[in-house]
Amino acid sequence: MTSAEHSPLTRKLSAFVALSEVELAVLERLHQRRRSFVAGRDMVHQGQSAHAAYILSSGWVCSYKLQADGTRQIVDFQVPGDFLGLRSVLLRTSDHSFEPIVDIEAAEVLASDLLDAFARTPRLATAILWAASRDEAMVVEHLVGIGRRDADARMAHFLLELGSRLALVGVGSREGFDCPLTQYHLADTLGLSAVHVNRVLRQLREHGLVTFRDGRVTFHDYGGLVDLAEFDPAYLDQTGPLLK
Repeated sequence: MTSAEHSPLTRKLSAFVALSEVELAVLERLHQRRRSFVAGRDMVHQGQSAHAAYILSSGWVCSYKLQADGTRQIVDFQVPGDFLGLRSVLLRTSDHSFEPIVDIEAAEVLASDLLDAFARTPRLATAILWAASRDEAMVVEHLVGIGRRDADARMAHFLLELGSRLALVGVGSREGFDCPLTQYHLADTLGLSAVHVNRVLRQLREHGLVTFRDGRVTFHDYGGLVDLAEFDPAYLDQTGPLLK
């Protein structure tokens, strides 16, 4: 039994494919270069070339783009089991930055490691493609949220999505989850001001739907929050393995 067998990435990929011993062994090799990173210091910066990808083992990371005026748009948050820079490592230059929100542990993965793994285990390659496609589906939902959902629904949808993602890797549930994000993180993600974020969270709390306080998101009325956000988790595609 390998440590990769119980890693967050394995739990995540198992929603798509029932991994074999050979595939687990390849995943174990992808986890060999383990590194630690401190909060607040970019792992990969926008415009960087010749960099690695990473598999996040513990902690939270944000991916973001900087504008010419110094403002930033957070594209997404990475949680345990997520790849960091999977797309960028196969391109020449990273189009955005990755910053740990807390101290994290991650496995460094070179492009040659990925290509070797894909050649050895096509089913594992398909599973990683599934994970990348799922990430793209989340970006689509975030775009719809910023463009078309009002602030309450936008916040509700975002918190429900985070809860579902964390539940997949065993660190969240319909009761809630630990969350290190600040109101400034939420503002830069959802296209709101920090003052507006504070107001929205207060309204959701006062309506008995959800509380975000002291690093913990607590769902009080999960179904009511789903109705408010019109949250359909089908795009997360995590109901069970498609490949046996």
